[in-house]
Amino acid sequence: MKKTFALNNTTWYNLSSKSFSPSKFFCLFPKGGMEMDSKEFQALRKKLEKTQKQMGQLLGTSLKAIQSFEQGWRKVPPHVERQILFLQALKRGVSEKARRCWDIRGCPSQTRGACPAWEFNAGHLCWFINGTICQGKAQESWPQKMKVCRKCEVFSGYMKRA
Repeated sequence: MKKTFALNNTTWYNLSSKSFSPSKFFCLFPKGGMEMDSKEFQALRKKLEKTQKQMGQLLGTSLKAIQSFEQGWRKVPPHVERQILFLQALKRGVSEKARRCWDIRGCPSQTRGACPAWEFNAGHLCWFINGTICQGKAQESWPQKMKVCRKCEVFSGYMKRA
């Protein structure tokens, strides 16, 4: 059963339930969103327990850039978005019980063999690896890839709170 979520302030609701009660899910990206926004950037920085200065050092950028991302004065560039998501994934760790993307998505063996996530045994980080074969083809850019990934249960499952 596919679940649909909608944002009301900062609470996500499960629209597939009859009671329309708040869900335990925390989604970092609005449904259909294309880019990380200032609130999402700031939320991830706080989850990583880093100051703005520490975040700048981790991401190889200036304190002013971090402040600009959080204030919404500058868009979060794809390479910064990618790195902060990867840091969050590393901090969270990988559970022994974590299902791999090819199992969740039911990829046929021919597709698996051509996919970098399979090649590098990184089914839990498929969203981080360029060239993965999702929806029948590899996406051409990070924004296109993340548009697909944000709608995928592998990514959303990995980013939700335990």
